[in-house]
Amino acid sequence: MDTPAVSCKSMAVVETVSEDMAWSLAWGLGGLLLLAWALRTLNWVWWTPRRLERALRAQGLNGTPYRFPNGDLKENMRLAKEARSTPMPLTHNIVPHVLPFIRRAIDEYGKICFTWFGPVPRVTIMDPELVREVLSNKFGHFGKVKGSPLRRFFLRGLVAYEGEKWVKHRRIMNPAFHVEKLKKMLPAFCACCSDLMSRWENMVGSEACYELDVWPELQSFTGDVISRTAFGSSYKEGRRIFQLQAEQAELLIQSIQNAYIPGYKFLPTAKNNRLKAVDREIRVLLRGIIKKREQALKLGKTSNDDLLGLLMESNLEHLQEHGNKNAGMTTEEVIEECKLFYFAGQETTSVLLTWTMIVLSMHPSWQVRARQEVLQVFGERIPDFDGLSRLKNVTMILYEVLRLYPPGVFLHRETYKTMKLGDVIYPPGVTLFMPVIFIHHDPDYWGKDADEFNPERFAEGVSKASKDQVAFFPFGGGPRICIGQNFALLEAKMGLSMILQRFSFELSPSYAHSPHTVITLHPQHGAQIRLHRL
Repeated sequence: MDTPAVSCKSMAVVETVSEDMAWSLAWGLGGLLLLAWALRTLNWVWWTPRRLERALRAQGLNGTPYRFPNGDLKENMRLAKEARSTPMPLTHNIVPHVLPFIRRAIDEYGKICFTWFGPVPRVTIMDPELVREVLSNKFGHFGKVKGSPLRRFFLRGLVAYEGEKWVKHRRIMNPAFHVEKLKKMLPAFCACCSDLMSRWENMVGSEACYELDVWPELQSFTGDVISRTAFGSSYKEGRRIFQLQAEQAELLIQSIQNAYIPGYKFLPTAKNNRLKAVDREIRVLLRGIIKKREQALKLGKTSNDDLLGLLMESNLEHLQEHGNKNAGMTTEEVIEECKLFYFAGQETTSVLLTWTMIVLSMHPSWQVRARQEVLQVFGERIPDFDGLSRLKNVTMILYEVLRLYPPGVFLHRETYKTMKLGDVIYPPGVTLFMPVIFIHHDPDYWGKDADEFNPERFAEGVSKASKDQVAFFPFGGGPRICIGQNFALLEAKMGLSMILQRFSFELSPSYAHSPHTVITLHPQHGAQIRLHRL
């Protein structure tokens, strides 16, 4: 019979052995997980890029050799930094300045070539017919590129969805952007522009001219417009959301040039923590606004003169029509669409108006021509929808600015399955890179004056402006064409018309011409303009 001391000793030995086995098992599992992670990483940064490169070269495509592990990222950033270090001459030949690495690759390897964004091959496509096929995506071979999770703080909602979810959201949102609905938003456009004009008139005062950077001014103006048109009576909360999203954009811009590193968003860096805090505050504000609207709708009160009201009304109709809560959007999905309203609605028009003022300062005869048309149609009265629709010269000017300075300088899609495009069979995992700005400046489609400002090319409309209609796509194309393009153009026409009614303008000697792309095409050093009151 064991003594108590022996029993305790045996139990201690058993416990020690069990503990050692547990630790051995834990270390073994940890080792297996580490090995699996290492193999997965090695496949991502070495085996897959090598396999894809062989597949592309075997079909006659040329491009840069893959450099482990970041591809062409280092060289791309070096050339971009070099371009940004010195302003360019005051011309519209901006392609080498905006995307110098892609310019060099096309010059060296041809219009269909490949480069590397990290371990992912990017095939540049310059043929409008191939671009049309990719954007139409009839067979579902192409999907949105999966970017860094950091970008998803901004680029969610309709722009990020695919498949049935995209179809549902697009169907619900379409009514909010019908022309008849946009007409109801014109007073908000006018009110915001009147505020801006009063501000500028006070700045000029009795002086012969006044110099200011119109870039932040026009950003603030379009932020006001989207705050009023998106949220109507909730304008103050809307302005706060706009300020928060502007901060979010700055944080995003600081990280957007980096290759995606899996798990990076979970690291407790200062930027990541701030991004999450800003996102939480935006969601709280939007959730409060939406809750008030839902309560009003239940009481039979509608607010269909702003984007949120129109969206929620359309959403309710879909829910009632199908009798299924899955037929409509959830509150969280409505929040994502509201955030997208802000980013897309504010950014696109502010960029367009800023470049239009810069370009018309460079071409004063066209500025005079546009002003004469505006004064002929409106005189000194407030522009209305019918009059804005008759502004042929202003429309031609805006189209030509969109051609030379497209807000989004490229589009891209990812191959999800093996498919044929043109004469090439692409395996899954290839990014198809469509450089909008290159095609917009290509002499093969626009003639020898492709880098010159010539609005007359649009005298007979977009369809006859170039040798191929698809060569002009500042708002994308196919089923996913920008849902807000009419909103942006109407706002730009209103803003430009009211500016032309009150001011002439010219470039300041301090202006440095340096278009560069962050999320959209910005004037790197601002847009210093001298205003002259009429």
